[in-house]
Amino acid sequence: MHIVTSTFRVPEEKAAEVIAIYEKRSRRVDKAEGFLKFQLLQNEKKPGELTVYMVWTSKEMYLNWVRSKEFKEIHEMEKNYPDQELAGIVPEVHQYQVVAE
Repeated sequence: MHIVTSTFRVPEEKAAEVIAIYEKRSRRVDKAEGFLKFQLLQNEKKPGELTVYMVWTSKEMYLNWVRSKEFKEIHEMEKNYPDQELAGIVPEVHQYQVVAE
């Protein structure tokens, strides 16, 4: 399995707005081959720190998604958020290979 996290920070007063955006996400990734799970995590001590957590069957399946038309379309839409402060956020992405369970 392949785990991908994408952590970003928003002003605490905007955290609920960002969470609402993710609650209404398109779910297009859910249909991608090899996709297993999506979760949005909120840091308990720093409420403005949010992490997208995704699980894939393999790194190859994840990379196929990243190279897909759907991925590009979704991330292009993010640039059009009405709140330009949120549109300009650059996440810190990490990838992990599951090596033991």
